[in-house]
Amino acid sequence: MRRPTARAYAASAAALAALLTLVPAAQADSTDLTAAATTVIEKVPYAMDSSNQAAWWTPAATYKGRGQYTYFAFNEPGATAATHRPAIARRDPDGVWSRLPLLDKSGQQAEFADDNGHNQPSVARDGSGRLHVFASMHANPWRYFRTEAPGGDVTDHAAELPDQGVGITYPIVTTAPNGDLYLAARVGAGADQRPGKLYRWDNAAAQWSVVATFAGALNRSVYPDDLTVDAAGRVHLLYEWAKAPATGFRHQLSYLRYDPATGAFTDSAGAAATTPMTPATSDVIQDLTAGEEWSIDNAYTGPAVQSAKLTLDGSTPKVAYRYRSADSGGDFRVYYASPSGGDWARQTVYAGGPTTAALGITWDEADAGRVYYVTGSGTDRVFAATAAGSTWTSQSAAPGVSADRLAVRRDSDGNDVLYLPDTAHGSLYYGRR
Repeated sequence: MRRPTARAYAASAAALAALLTLVPAAQADSTDLTAAATTVIEKVPYAMDSSNQAAWWTPAATYKGRGQYTYFAFNEPGATAATHRPAIARRDPDGVWSRLPLLDKSGQQAEFADDNGHNQPSVARDGSGRLHVFASMHANPWRYFRTEAPGGDVTDHAAELPDQGVGITYPIVTTAPNGDLYLAARVGAGADQRPGKLYRWDNAAAQWSVVATFAGALNRSVYPDDLTVDAAGRVHLLYEWAKAPATGFRHQLSYLRYDPATGAFTDSAGAAATTPMTPATSDVIQDLTAGEEWSIDNAYTGPAVQSAKLTLDGSTPKVAYRYRSADSGGDFRVYYASPSGGDWARQTVYAGGPTTAALGITWDEADAGRVYYVTGSGTDRVFAATAAGSTWTSQSAAPGVSADRLAVRRDSDGNDVLYLPDTAHGSLYYGRR
């Protein structure tokens, strides 16, 4: 498995460009504005706060009972324009919506300050039917809410988490096939480093524990992007690196796999990995390219990664990500990556203009990969791209809806469930394809 080295800085522009092995833009994308006939779009019947926008979050969950249930964690408007109140919107199999507010220790709906890109919720349902929500943390102590039983109130359970009193940011959560949960987050608020940690909810014991600090290095901060669990129970993690303490532009998108049966971490080729990973030891999907710098300047205009999402073909990771290269005209293009020959093969999905920090990716045997992205402008902004060989074709995924963010979960019936915020109009939409 190729590892990044200091030579990446000194390599020639031609050699660095070759690292991308991307399909040329002219071949990469064709756009069909006609949406699939099977797309269903519904407006969620609750007001949404404009702060309900992020790239890293996992705000949607699904569950198959007597039919498909959908859970959307979102920010409602708060008492002032600068605050929000987190809640869950639940859609039952009959299409009926209900609202579950997150309640603080006083029994009132919790309220927090707006902080776009940080203070957004992630949700999961465990094997016993309990809902778990992590909300509104930017280097804050845990803000964690859950139900005691199916149908119960969503109340404050922050005291149950390890690492009490430590600043938490970017919590992402998913459900394992056995009903356990896995949570990844950036932990700490140090100026010199901010590592990433993996946690497990033992569903049978109803208890959280630390699995490991999966990544961390001096002068670097970890940005969790996504995680999912395969049928064998192995946890797949996606994360980025940035210069500490923090920045909007990151580098060296990386992958890691954890097997709870053995306690071992491995890379995408199955080689043993020793945690915490560093930029030098990580399984890097998108390496540094010509002109790329480690910077904490949020006005930085050079090459960088910004947002990524993960799905599985069996146990094989498939990744969608946004990358701004030296020749992209300042745009973050959308790429697809999968393991190949001990490295990662990459293709260009969309290079037709600016995109927003919002992505999704799903997989099935019939349709193979489907990458969702959001354009920077337009009447229809949410698109789904599929590939024939190395050529990706895009199609509107939310016709007539001016959503500017998204999240995607594939339900057990093989439907893509779309979480579609329209922040300009304070509306959240449910989509199914």
